[in-house]
Amino acid sequence: MIVDDSLTVRTVFKRMVESDQAMSIVGTASSAERAIAQLKTTHADVILLDLEMPGMGGLDALPEILKTAKDTQVLVVSSLTQDGAEHTMAALSMGAADTMLKPRPGGFNDEYREQLLSKIKALGSHEGESTDAASAKAAAKEPAKRKVAPAKKRPELLAIGASTGGIHALNLLLRDLPTTFDLPILITQHLPASFIPVFARQIEVACGRKTIVAEEGTVITPGEIAVAPGHGHMTLRRRGDRLITKTSSAPARSGCMPSVDPMLESIAEVCEGQALAIILSGMGRDGAQGAETLHKNGGVVFAQDADTSAVWGMPGAVTKAGLTSLVGTPEELREAMIALAGPARVDATAWK
Repeated sequence: MIVDDSLTVRTVFKRMVESDQAMSIVGTASSAERAIAQLKTTHADVILLDLEMPGMGGLDALPEILKTAKDTQVLVVSSLTQDGAEHTMAALSMGAADTMLKPRPGGFNDEYREQLLSKIKALGSHEGESTDAASAKAAAKEPAKRKVAPAKKRPELLAIGASTGGIHALNLLLRDLPTTFDLPILITQHLPASFIPVFARQIEVACGRKTIVAEEGTVITPGEIAVAPGHGHMTLRRRGDRLITKTSSAPARSGCMPSVDPMLESIAEVCEGQALAIILSGMGRDGAQGAETLHKNGGVVFAQDADTSAVWGMPGAVTKAGLTSLVGTPEELREAMIALAGPARVDATAWK
């Protein structure tokens, strides 16, 4: 379903979507109110939602849209303006799965069409799922029931990788963390570069912890959150007894900028594997190779489960590779990471 007040935009998006025979348009709406009315009788796998519309508007309507169409994924089509970034980040934290920048006139080209269709396909088909996903998830969740053993080594830091659907999961994962949880937290989230400062402010408000956009030479501090900049990968190096961020713009294997892989690979080396990585909802396989390196060096890897992921691509890749010690909901992962890093430290082998 396409929801946009511009007839031109609705027409262009309809033409783009219908160029792929695997997709069909079940409805279009010029306002959020009309979209909600249609969704009561029409099922859509994916909704392309404009936020800035007359009347209720997409942002105010989003909770009702998600309530009315519980199994539907929302792809926000956002402008590049500052207000557009603020509204888009709010929508993503409320449960919208992903965002796509609305191009300027003349920007609806073949490259844009391919990006749009790939996002719709991933959201509509739950990329990363397979016929044996149910058994894999059941097996992966089992360790959460095991008894926690006394600790040998405490993680030096927590590193989180996320993409499509990851912002909502991040809010669930990091909210209400106890003050005793003092590990530095590193986050690589796939977002347009212009959205990163807004994202960092949102995380700070949601978590009540100082959150910074990491640049070259940023000192990693216990209890604080560092977010990868949109123009480069966040990696780590050690200077004396301090951990310092280094920004790299080298192409990543995943093609993502920023990428989760360089972050995890540098952590595996600098922290000698003494770290916890959590892979949340996202398209593709970014993070899988970095998680493998961390795992080989003795680190612990958790992943979000398929049931709660908008797209089980990234967490599914590390789970299927046998790298995860725990697969669960964001809330289950939060409980486990608090236990792993808390005063009553646990042995990482207890999760294997």
